[in-house]
Amino acid sequence: MNSREAILGALRTNLRRAADGGEGAKTVMKRLTTHAQNLIPMRGQRDLSARVALFEDYAVDAASTVARVASTEDVPAAVAKFLRAHNLPTKLVRAPDPRLDAIPWRRQRILTLEARPATENDAVAVTGAFGAVAETGTLVLTSGNTSPTTLNFLPETHIVILWADQIDPDYESQWTRLRARYGEGMMPRTVNLVTGPSRSADIEQTLQLGAHGPRRLHIVIVDV
Repeated sequence: MNSREAILGALRTNLRRAADGGEGAKTVMKRLTTHAQNLIPMRGQRDLSARVALFEDYAVDAASTVARVASTEDVPAAVAKFLRAHNLPTKLVRAPDPRLDAIPWRRQRILTLEARPATENDAVAVTGAFGAVAETGTLVLTSGNTSPTTLNFLPETHIVILWADQIDPDYESQWTRLRARYGEGMMPRTVNLVTGPSRSADIEQTLQLGAHGPRRLHIVIVDV
């Protein structure tokens, strides 16, 4: 008996379950390979325009701020406007993401961007997103060489550039995209589902923003 069999045997004994001849494993494997969807709420099942509006409504309800721009050429001005409105530094750290590389940042000369992972000294981060979920206003952020997770959590202000066609109606659609992107049986090291800035009410039931991550989450939606 190897270690795995010993552990599973102990679990079966404690749970008073008899060995099933491998049927349980077959059931689990079938569930993992067929990707059967659960119940899907109807509220996100809309056309793209209505989906974007729904995402924005829920994101704002969760204390995010949202800006809409017509194209990538308008992104630098939208970012600069947000920074000025909140008296934030114009020296930014950003993800080394090809979609962010293509944005004409130099149109706003006040902006200085450095593509690298974040450190505790960085105040503002700019990233893309893998996608988003309209039914809850949630961003889907994956880790990787072009999307270091430190950018999502270390700086106090997180600016996310989100293209409208990345917004799906529901979570199941995002998991389908993830499997298509990374391949069957593969996933990025982390998939973070982020709805609004970090918050906690653990201390005297008083809501505190920025408890475990950014205190500001600003989303720039690029129409397509």
